[in-house]
Amino acid sequence: MRVSKIFGSILSILIFIAAAVSAQTDIISAQELMDLKKNSDDLVVLDVNKRKNYDAAHIKDALFVDHNDLYKKGDISGLIESPRVLAAFFGKLGITKTTPVVVTDDGSQKYNARVYWILKYLGAENVKLLHKDMGDWRKARVPLTSTPGKATPATFTASVNPAILAELDYVKANKDKGNVVLVDCRTADEYSGAASNSDGHIPGAININYVDLLTENGAFKSAAELTAIAKKHGITPDKELILYCRTSVRATPSFVAFKNILGYKNVKVYDGAYLEWSANYPVQ
Repeated sequence: MRVSKIFGSILSILIFIAAAVSAQTDIISAQELMDLKKNSDDLVVLDVNKRKNYDAAHIKDALFVDHNDLYKKGDISGLIESPRVLAAFFGKLGITKTTPVVVTDDGSQKYNARVYWILKYLGAENVKLLHKDMGDWRKARVPLTSTPGKATPATFTASVNPAILAELDYVKANKDKGNVVLVDCRTADEYSGAASNSDGHIPGAININYVDLLTENGAFKSAAELTAIAKKHGITPDKELILYCRTSVRATPSFVAFKNILGYKNVKVYDGAYLEWSANYPVQ
């Protein structure tokens, strides 16, 4: 019995390692950005910071994007626009399905991860994430300016990847299955209902605040650290993960951590998130 337990533990560790090794990380350093700028004539850098911060200083030639412009108008905040509308939006910024794109934000990983996830949902093939770390940027001599970047419009033909998006009916039908882990990426107070903006969480969800996946300066933790967090919560690479927060902006850094860094194969973001679920079904 003891031998079988040891074997099971070893097998579990090997599964975690295999998943992490197979991951193709899209997270780049400031130096890698500079290399891309030298070698990619069609590179597009998107700055999804706040407008006032972009206007003050941003990476030379970077284009400003307000992530709020990517959502539908309506009672449920944060639902992404249709693929047709989104493709037209990114096309105006000179982005096609194959254009190399680097996305950066205010250093929180919330907004760059959100735009990264949207682009990956649309089928964009070459999207990278850059953490705003001014120390690294200075070391790599990343050029900053207050002059707005200029876009040359292109045609983005979307090729939607439905495997990374979960909708309301899918969550309701699958959240209690044994191979599915529903993860609430909000704070503990929001999850419990103690926060003023929440009455609780979707029944069956566990709570992993997205900031727990980041270092003190907002960079993603290492694969080893993320693996330890996953194991603590009983999450293994063979599980399907469905991630959500209030509007699923904060769920997308968790998507990057599990899908991109750890190499989990089946990770979805519930785009409607807490707001849509609580408007239709009870929370606990």
